[in-house]
Amino acid sequence: MPCDPTQQAARREAILAILRESAVGRQQALVAALRSRGHDATQSSVSRDLRELGVAKVGERYLAPHGDRPAKRTPFGVLAGFVVEVTPSGDNITVIKTAVGAAQSVAVALDESDWPEVVGTISGDDTIFVATATRRRQVLLLARLNQIFPGAQKA
Repeated sequence: MPCDPTQQAARREAILAILRESAVGRQQALVAALRSRGHDATQSSVSRDLRELGVAKVGERYLAPHGDRPAKRTPFGVLAGFVVEVTPSGDNITVIKTAVGAAQSVAVALDESDWPEVVGTISGDDTIFVATATRRRQVLLLARLNQIFPGAQKA
């Protein structure tokens, strides 16, 4: 059964509002919250909506991308939408600010990327420290991060 684009857009806006207002860890809970707001939803429609919106499951909860920018399709998947700021600090430390709860997932993606410029990462809840061996390596890292997280770069 085809979906009315207007209803779909309203449902997706409601999903983002629900995720920003409360912690939701299961799609069925999201379906129930949508229905309580008057939106017709099934688990499969919610699953599609979450994918299209760039929502990621971080830990035990779903998180909407930061702001209104859609998630980019990159090697980091939907995680790119959770990066708020990238700032060099000194000659070999880069600080990455993320949405609350997303830093560990982004740090794991950085670690798994196996980039030669990255010596290591330390992450908290919304901040990642990325160490490089030299300033030159940091410049290479910043160039990569700028491609993945455009608009998050800070001088």
